[in-house]
Formats: sequence, structure tokens, C-alpha cells
Amino acid sequence: MLRIPCSVHPSHSCKLHIMAPSTKVVDGGWGWAIVVASFMAQLLAYGSPQSVGVLYPEWLHAFQEGKGMTAWVGSLVAGVGLIASPICSACVDNFGARPVTIFSGVMVAGGLMLSAFAPNVQFLIFSYGIVVGLGCGLVYAATLTITCQYFDKRRGLALGIVTTGTSIGAFLYATVQNELIVLYGLDGCLLIIGAIALNLMACGGFMRPLYMPRYYLKQKAALERNTEEQLFEKPPASDLNVTAGSTAASPETTVAVKELLITLDAKDLSSQMEKKGSFLTRLAIMKVIKKKQQAYSRYMQSTSEILQDQAMVAYCFAVFLFSLGAFPPVLFIEDVAQSEGLIEEVSIFPLVSIGAIATGVGKLVLGILVDIRWINSIYLYTFTMFGGGVVLLLLPVTKTYVGLQILSALHGFFSGNWSLTSYITTNIVGLDRLTQAHGILMFFGGLGIMLGPPVVGWFFDWMQSYDLAFYFSGSCVLLGAVVLLVLTLPCWNRKNSDNDRPDVLYTSNCDKVASVA
Repeated sequence: MLRIPCSVHPSHSCKLHIMAPSTKVVDGGWGWAIVVASFMAQLLAYGSPQSVGVLYPEWLHAFQEGKGMTAWVGSLVAGVGLIASPICSACVDNFGARPVTIFSGVMVAGGLMLSAFAPNVQFLIFSYGIVVGLGCGLVYAATLTITCQYFDKRRGLALGIVTTGTSIGAFLYATVQNELIVLYGLDGCLLIIGAIALNLMACGGFMRPLYMPRYYLKQKAALERNTEEQLFEKPPASDLNVTAGSTAASPETTVAVKELLITLDAKDLSSQMEKKGSFLTRLAIMKVIKKKQQAYSRYMQSTSEILQDQAMVAYCFAVFLFSLGAFPPVLFIEDVAQSEGLIEEVSIFPLVSIGAIATGVGKLVLGILVDIRWINSIYLYTFTMFGGGVVLLLLPVTKTYVGLQILSALHGFFSGNWSLTSYITTNIVGLDRLTQAHGILMFFGGLGIMLGPPVVGWFFDWMQSYDLAFYFSGSCVLLGAVVLLVLTLPCWNRKNSDNDRPDVLYTSNCDKVASVA
């Protein structure tokens, strides 16, 4: 509780309850409850979107739309959250992980339940693709942020456990959704999955904040600045009509106290200027606007410097091409098996489940390999791209269901290279610019994920076969691997060695960011 001099009466003091930061207890204690809650949150949020390949054949049969149009549903639910990652991170930074997770639970559950009543694919694109996609993006940002706050030395382990929730969720939901469709139909399946997603709000309840969110910090800063600097003119005592022995606060007193909690934003200060016409208020407006302009200018300059780095540009291009080519099999693999006549319906153990488990294994294995000092992280990522491209090129020539199972496992393993994105980004731009550079990288990844499935679907609508589509996807991934390998060769650094910034000195904290998937 903070006691400050009261602007209403000099002899009195105002008691205002300010939320103080919690004791910083990291690497254990309640942090493991945060890990479990974050793991469950990612499982509940990403379970259905990551196994959307099971729902895709049902939507084709229900709405009788083209594969290209229907593919927008699966592409948006996976890509929107990544593209909007800067906005999602800003929400977590301003309001905290707990309220954001609770709100995202409403979005994910509401989007899934609305999808059960979708009259056409266009409505499904909004309800499942956009609403559920944004909800997943909020969950992802909230769970990673709160986990990083609670862990330091064991941050890598904690993030590794949390991010495997998406793979475990995809494995479980693929089988569960398949069985629910058989028992209750597509609409009943979506309603039940949506009801289960409401447990996200319970997961959010465990996310006790370790630091005050920025929204509350603004309130506290405004309070301290108003009381110490007296930005606003003090109203006359006669206007407040407060007697020395009074115990009940008048409406005017309540207004005066509430003014102490107004944040120093341009809009709020403008209203104060209209009421009081204070010169100090006008000056504060100019200061706020100037600070915002300077912050925006610094952000744009930093973004420009990041995009001028040749290695970073090559990596963004490679991630875009990998997402463009490697994500469509997650959505289409079940329909490929049915279209080729290898199975009549989705099996009890779907191909999506095999790929999801292999992705989880790939994240762990690649995360271990990248910690080995003599292994170059960029070359390791390039190797996974070459492997993924070859698998995509082999899909059209595979005519057995066992062959598709093997290729699904290999494709899932190589797709686990998402666990290397933060590690490689840190190596390129440094830890101080990791957040901004990773947001740019995720934008390119989300753009590729969003465009890949519709392109493959249009190829099928045009050729009535997936062969050309997967040749295109494999070629994109291989092209990205070649570009990344060539543009990150050591010879490029030798040419401008005098102008290059010094190598980043990696600390233990820097290394542990590698587990952010």
C-alpha cells in the first residue's frame, strides 16, 4: 500500500493500493505449476488446429466446395496467429498473461462452437480460421512470456516442455476428433471440442503474474507523476467542499482522486486541457506525442537495420519458402490417402497423429543437437530443409499407405526445425533485438503457412491430382535451403570483415532461448 500526500487536503494522506511486483522466485516453486498450465493451454488451444487434416475431408464432403477454397480454413487458423504475433505480444505485455489466456479461451471455444453452425465455407473461414487462429496466437504469446518470467537457468527445459503441448495436442485430437465425428457427426465434434477448450480459462487462473503488466505500470507512473510534479492544477478548496472532520467523500472529492489515476496519454490530456486550459497540460501533450514519435522512429530504424542483414533476409526467405511448401501435407495428407484409394476413411491412428509425434521428437532431438558447440545452427536448419524437400518430392510416387506413414513421420521430424528459429535469430541479430527480429521472422512464416494450402488446393482443382502440387511444394523448400546455404557462407563475412559488428557473446540465457518453437 502506498501513502502519498493528498491533493485534496495537505494535512491528510491518500491511501492507494498499488499492486507491487511479486517476489522473483525463478527456476522452481510455482514455476512448475506455470509450466503445467502453459503445457495444457497449448494442448487445448492447438489440438484441433494442428490436426485440422482430419476435419478437412469432412468439410469437403459437407460444403462441396473446391479444395483451394476449403484449404483457406486450415491455412488461416495456422497463419493468422503467427502474422499477428506482434499484436499478441503487445497484449500480453500490456495486460498480463492471465487475462489474455482467459480471453483467448473464450475466443478459441467460441470459434469452434460457431464453426458447428457454419452454413458455408466463407463463414467457416471467419469462425475457425480467423477467430480460433487469433485465440491460438494469444495463447502462444501468453504461455511463452509467463514461462520465461518464471525460469532462468532452466528456461530451456521449461520452454521445451511447454512447446511440446502443441505436438501432444495434435496427436490426441487427431484420434479424438475422428472418433467424435463417427459418433456425433462433424457438428457434434466441433461443439464438444469447443466445450473442452473452455478449460483454457482454468489454465489462465494458474498464471500468477511475477511482474506488473504495463497497463498497471502506466497507472502507477501517472499517479506518482501527478502527485510529485502536480501536472494538473489543484482545484480550489471551496470547490471541493471538504470539511476537516468529514468522513464521507463528496462526489467532487471522488473525481479529484480518480484524476490521479488517469494515464498520461494524449487523448486523456486533451480532455483535461479542454476543461482547465492549463499550459502544463499542453506541454505534457507535446511531450507524450514527441515520445511516441521517437519510439516509432527508433522502431522503424531498428527494423530497417535488421532487414539490411544479409543472413537475416536469407533466413526470412528460407522460412517463408519452407512454410509455403512444408505445411500443406499437414492439411492434405489424409485426403491424399483417400484420393489415391489407399484407405476408405481416416484410420484409427491417422497420418496426422504420426506426423505430430514425429514433430515433437524432432523438436527435442534438434534442440539437443544445436547445443553441441561444433554444430552450426544454420547448417543444421538447412539440412532439415533439404530433408523435408526430398520427402515432399517422394510423396507423389508413394502408392502404399505404409509408405505414406513413413513419409509422414520423416516430414514431421524435419518440421521440428521450428524449435531452432529463436536460436538462429539470436545468433544473427543478437539477444537485444531478438523480440523484434523474431516477430519479423514469424510474419514471413505465417505468410507462407497461410498461402501454402490454398496454392496446393488450386493445383488439385486444376490438375485433379496432388502430384504437381507436391512437386511445387518440394521445389520451394529445396530452393529455400539453397538460398539460405549460399547467402550464409563464411566468404560473405570475409568481404566486409572491417565493417561487421563483433560476434555476439552468447550467455547461458541466450542459448536457452533456442527452445522457443
